[in-house]
Amino acid sequence: MQLRTHLKIDQELSGTPIEVGEGYAVVELRTKENMRADEKNLVHGGFIFSLADYCAMLTVNEPTVVLASAKVDFKKPVVVGDTLRAEGRLLRAEGKKRWVEVKVYRNQDLVFLGEFLCVVPDKHVLDIG
Repeated sequence: MQLRTHLKIDQELSGTPIEVGEGYAVVELRTKENMRADEKNLVHGGFIFSLADYCAMLTVNEPTVVLASAKVDFKKPVVVGDTLRAEGRLLRAEGKKRWVEVKVYRNQDLVFLGEFLCVVPDKHVLDIG
């Protein structure tokens, strides 16, 4: 498993890569107290999105990949202490565009489903101008 993208990601916040291969990735995230949104220990959806986005980037696994858009559904709530597993798979590729589906599970329960449009520019997005 050789990571080629997003090498500086804080894996405590966005997840730890478990598997990365041609057109797929698996990333796990153990939710923690600093992700809590309220007194009932609900995890803020931004952390779940970050996990799914990171999984999509690793599914493409190109050094310059960036997110262009996403269609997402939050299916079930997540609480502090839950361990989440994101599974990404490449749906299709056209030119510089990559469509990636990411499913996030807590055990067998689907908690998040997203389709991400990723783009692989020739150079870093901050160097394009």
